[in-house]
Amino acid sequence: MSGVKPKTRTATPPATTLEGVNPKRLTIVEYPAAVLRKKAVPVEKITPDLAAVAERMFALMREQKGVGLAAPQVGLSVRMFVCNPTGEPQHDLVCVNPKFLELVGAEEGPEGCLSLPDVSVTMRRATKVIMEALDARGKAYRVEGKDLCARVWQHEVDHLNGKLIIDTMSDTDAIANRRAIKALDDKARDNKARAAKKR
Repeated sequence: MSGVKPKTRTATPPATTLEGVNPKRLTIVEYPAAVLRKKAVPVEKITPDLAAVAERMFALMREQKGVGLAAPQVGLSVRMFVCNPTGEPQHDLVCVNPKFLELVGAEEGPEGCLSLPDVSVTMRRATKVIMEALDARGKAYRVEGKDLCARVWQHEVDHLNGKLIIDTMSDTDAIANRRAIKALDDKARDNKARAAKKR
């Protein structure tokens, strides 16, 4: 904590709708992007733009061979994620304002993250989850997921709460992932320096 008095600035209200977002411009953001550390706000209005954003998120997820992607991972701090643990098109799931009603069991397993390439962390997760959410049209639904499906949901909801898998790493995982995390920090610093030179 520094002793410098911060400048007064008007806070930008959080986005509660995806209206006006250009899906084509969305890309996966990587750690340590600030948006990954914010608690996302609920979507208050379902618009046709939301479905377009979801489709773009599915495309990005599949390009990277992922099974889930949260809105903060494409720079949008709203409570929404998409997932498909099986890879079958009929299992595409859009989850807007998800809420866990029940978490059962516990099991440790390895997890990666599209915003943390080359990082793998052992995470303890519930093995069964019952979740309520809205779909891309705003229709409410309740669904149960087990094993990998439950793990994916919990991982993505962590993103909506500003949490990353590296936050609870064991000492062993911290050592194993140290080089990959440093590479991401270095990449972000280099990108910031290049952007500053262009101004």
